[in-house]
Amino acid sequence: MTLRPLLLLAAAALVSTAGAATVEQRNYSKLLRQGPVKAALKYLRDDDARTLQEQIELTQIPAPPFKEAVRAQEFAARLRTAGLQDVSMDAAGNVIGKRAGTKGGALLVVAAHLDTVFDEGSDVTVKESNGRYHGLGIQDDARGLVALLSVLRALEAAKIRTEGDVWFVGTVGEEALGNLRGVKALFAAHPGIDGFISVDGVDSPEDAAAGRSHVVTQATGSRRWEFRFSGPGGHSFGNFGNPSAVHALGRAIAAISDLKPPADPKTTFNVGVATGGTGVTAIAAEASMLVDLRSNDADELRALEASVLASVDAAASAENAHWNSTALEVERKLLGDRPASTRIDDPVMADAVVAAHGALGLKADTGFASTDSNVPLSLGIPAATLNGGGRGDQAHSPDEWYEHVNAWRGPQVLLLTTLRLSGVSGVSKPALVDRARAR
Repeated sequence: MTLRPLLLLAAAALVSTAGAATVEQRNYSKLLRQGPVKAALKYLRDDDARTLQEQIELTQIPAPPFKEAVRAQEFAARLRTAGLQDVSMDAAGNVIGKRAGTKGGALLVVAAHLDTVFDEGSDVTVKESNGRYHGLGIQDDARGLVALLSVLRALEAAKIRTEGDVWFVGTVGEEALGNLRGVKALFAAHPGIDGFISVDGVDSPEDAAAGRSHVVTQATGSRRWEFRFSGPGGHSFGNFGNPSAVHALGRAIAAISDLKPPADPKTTFNVGVATGGTGVTAIAAEASMLVDLRSNDADELRALEASVLASVDAAASAENAHWNSTALEVERKLLGDRPASTRIDDPVMADAVVAAHGALGLKADTGFASTDSNVPLSLGIPAATLNGGGRGDQAHSPDEWYEHVNAWRGPQVLLLTTLRLSGVSGVSKPALVDRARAR
């Protein structure tokens, strides 16, 4: 997940109404007065150095697309060491650690993704220079994984029991063509999940210095397609008149380029890769392209996709018609499907995460991005994606870097949000609704 480029900030706004914000401020003030909560927050700050070492260690365990198993096993072992006994791996490869609540109420999942975007064989050695740590995936999402471990240790050390169950989950397949397969499998197998928090990425240096974080409370949906044109080919002179796969591809790209999706809700398209042909003297028998479609609105995404599919079919038909042929064909393959949100910000989740930042003297802006939270948001389940703490940049590139500055802030926000949503036994009721009981 590359958070910053995708995020559309809600115009300098908190999503809470003034009344709701006041209620949440009182809730967090009560939590902050509790001795165990104070102890847990202090633990997270004291645990800061350990999280950096863990972050480096996990970064140096390769987790390329579809091959996250080794890192998953290590994460599972660390969950057990941190205090969980019920830790397992599901059929998709997700690691699930269950921490039982005292009343068996609403179920909250806190998650970070195990995979990186980098191919097998990439050098995952972490190198430090002047306090800056360079490593593939060190912020996206090794930082999220260690934030979960630190919060779990804090809960155990402070002996805090939540009313609702809390699951600590490492997901697979968040990045690129992983297609959110891990979190999709999680919700398919466990429809009783009532809330979801993803911890993914870190703040930019500018935002970290300003004490401001970006919180994802809405999902940017995407559809990714491969289109492959195929025809008879032939010699450029001797077989002139045969339809060309490259020419059809060009027609399709031109038609897609002329589309004008709405600016609001933001809706975009991109032909990212185009290939085809074998030589300058050969009529291309094959040509293909990869197309990325995105929108902050599910209906607009469907409308854009329909236009693109029609443009591709029309391009193939036009190339055939131009040469009075029926020989050229086009095949389509859906490579990625990330659902968009189904409604505006959920007030329970949005109010809780924004107020948690405020309780710690931080600011939070809310907006859109494409993360593991897409799946629960598309199902109408309260969800948000938070930062893991620290600062960095250049995620998804060989120059990805991380600085361990005020990094405990991320786990502290996660801890308070978790306690607010799940409730604290003998202290506060959960903000999350147990959907099964509410029916």
